[in-house]
Parts: sequence; C-alpha cells; structure tokens
Amino acid sequence: MKRRDVARNVSTFNKSTNQQPNPMVNPVIEESWKRELADQFASPYFEELKRFLVAEKQQFPVYPPGPQIFNAFNLTPFDKVKVVILGQDPYHEPGQAHGLCFSVQPGTKFPPSLVNIFQELHTDIGMPIPMTGNLDGWARQGVLLLNATLTVRAHQAGSHQRHGWETFTDAAIARLSEKRSGIVFLLWGSYAQAKIQLIDTSKHYVLTAPHPSPLSAYRGFFGCRHFSKTNQILQQNGLTPIHWEQTN
Repeated sequence: MKRRDVARNVSTFNKSTNQQPNPMVNPVIEESWKRELADQFASPYFEELKRFLVAEKQQFPVYPPGPQIFNAFNLTPFDKVKVVILGQDPYHEPGQAHGLCFSVQPGTKFPPSLVNIFQELHTDIGMPIPMTGNLDGWARQGVLLLNATLTVRAHQAGSHQRHGWETFTDAAIARLSEKRSGIVFLLWGSYAQAKIQLIDTSKHYVLTAPHPSPLSAYRGFFGCRHFSKTNQILQQNGLTPIHWEQTN
C-alpha cells in the first residue's frame, strides 16, 4: 500500500469517529508510526474496528476524543521511544482520557492508580506530588504511555476490548521489540505482564510489579522503585534519564 493510501485510511478513520478536528492535537498518526504500522491500517481487522467505532459513536459517547485516540504515538515517535508503560484501556468518565495510559486531562481529579503512581515516585525519587495528572511531559521525553485498547464507551470499562485494538497495539509493541533495542518496558499487573511474549528480552529490559490500583499496589507496586531503576538503565546505556517531575 502506498503511503498516501495509508494517510487516507487513517484520515477516514478519524472522520468516521464523528469527531471535529482539534487544533491542539494532530488527528493523523505520527509519520514514523504511520510507516511502521501501515500494514495494520490496511488489514481487514482494522476495517472492522472502524465500522465498530462508527456504530458506537452513533449510540454512545466514546473516549478519548477522536483527535486524541493516537496521542501516545503522536507524542512519542517510534525512534524516540526509550520507555514503555502499558495500560489496559482508557478512563471511561468525562474529561479524563486523552490517549495516554494512566494520564488525565489538566484539571481532572487524579484516579486512584495515578495517585499511587505519584506516591511511588515521591517515595522512590523524592518527587513532589504534581498539580496535574497530565503526563504529556513524560511522553515527549520518550515514554510511550500505551493502552492495549485505545477507546472506550462512556461509563463502561473494557467495553471496546476484543474489537481489534489489541491486535493493533500488540503489533506496535512487537515492532518496537523487533527494530529497536535497549527499551525499558514497565509491566504493571498481570494483563500488562502477559505482553512479555511480544518482547525480545535478550535486547530489551523488562521490569514487572503489581498494578498500581488500590486493590494491588500494596502487594509490591509500592517499593518497586521502577522509576529510579529505569533511569539507572538508561544512564548505563548512555541515554538521558527521564525527568519524571516534568509531567505536562
């Protein structure tokens, strides 16, 4: 498929989700990711996914807004990824999701898992608790904040699982594993840890811990020190560490 056809495919996807363009966010997936995932956009399952989302939008609010669906990719180009944090699906209440796992839009109350992430950061590296839960600043430094499912029906967690998004995001993880090296993957909880089968651990780093949810954080997420360990690995490889205090 020619690159102009891929661009048209992605553009059609954004239009079909019935969202108006957002001047603050590019509604077309970032160029390097567009190249890497061109085969996915051209696949039959992705056409089915588009049809599913069109039907959903006709009946329900869907989060995040259309131009922000690919936010994780748009803010963190393929060749700039240094760290990957994997989530499951977007927050499902108004004003929360904006395309980055665990992150919420400015002015939004911190969800419990994000509260625990910031608490571990405070304990680990002494970082003050931020005023905002927007993690754009991490993404711009090379932290791919990727949910396995990129959309959700309002008020219904997991409602867009098993409709094709997992195939798409698995392909993104596998492509990073295949073509890059030295990436630090942070896998929190059993769902994220199952993705280890997509990662070549002979050339990447994998840190695992329980999920930061209040249901499991006290079973080992607190005290995992993944943030300082990640920076140690990056520095050992001659890379700039992540300034975790720079959130938005």
